[in-house]
Amino acid sequence: MSVWGKLFGGAAGFAIGGPFGALMGAALGHAADRGSLLEAPAGGWGDAWAARGRPDPNGAAFFAAAKLSALMGKREQVYAIGIVALSAKLCKIDAPVNRIEIETFKRCFQIPTENAREVGRLFDQARLRTDDFEAYGRELGRAYADEQQPLEDLLSALFVIARADSPAPERALHPRELDFLARLHRALGLPLGAWDRAERGGARPSLDEADAYVILGVTRTATDAEIRTRWRTLMRAHHPDVLSRQALSAAEQAAAQDRIGRINAAWDRIKRDRRL
Repeated sequence: MSVWGKLFGGAAGFAIGGPFGALMGAALGHAADRGSLLEAPAGGWGDAWAARGRPDPNGAAFFAAAKLSALMGKREQVYAIGIVALSAKLCKIDAPVNRIEIETFKRCFQIPTENAREVGRLFDQARLRTDDFEAYGRELGRAYADEQQPLEDLLSALFVIARADSPAPERALHPRELDFLARLHRALGLPLGAWDRAERGGARPSLDEADAYVILGVTRTATDAEIRTRWRTLMRAHHPDVLSRQALSAAEQAAAQDRIGRINAAWDRIKRDRRL
């Protein structure tokens, strides 16, 4: 997953509210002027994990924030900062941040070396608090209510980061990490099936969840019973026995079969996500 090329493509004004705006404000005022956790210091990794809070007299943090907002819409800003903030808070939730977690974060989100300093400043600031992560999840959930796959991708990556420093072969999560991920899953507004997929490694289903609701002609807020009834209604209307009594051309018959397949695929996707 790579969003950083778009993030750091130019300079523009930064305007965003909520916890994301607060984090950016803190980064602007208190970012370190000597690097970040994502960069190995000249003397090695020995003191790389100490929290830094010195003022930035050279204004480098402001430059980083300006670059962050480059040529982007607000929703993409929210997502990019959410990646950094939630990863940092997860790394800190069970113990001090360690090198394995940092390297896994960089690998999961493909942090380019040239952007490590800017991303690292946000990471450093975000890890100073871990009790506010659900606020970030709720804002992300609202921003991506109509396109949840990026949120599911994020949850899957956070599982990878959480397991990175866990003893093999079980790779069991620390109770605080598990609680963090479960509460974040709810805050993001993801379906139950998204948790199952993220926990198993993030395998994507063949049909997007949003498409499944559109195919059946129902909304996400529909009850399980309403969706089941709708599926049965569509199946009766498009059943091969019904279609066989109609004078359909070969092309029309093929289209009808495709329609039946899409209806069943949509129902299967929603069943998995709702654990019906």
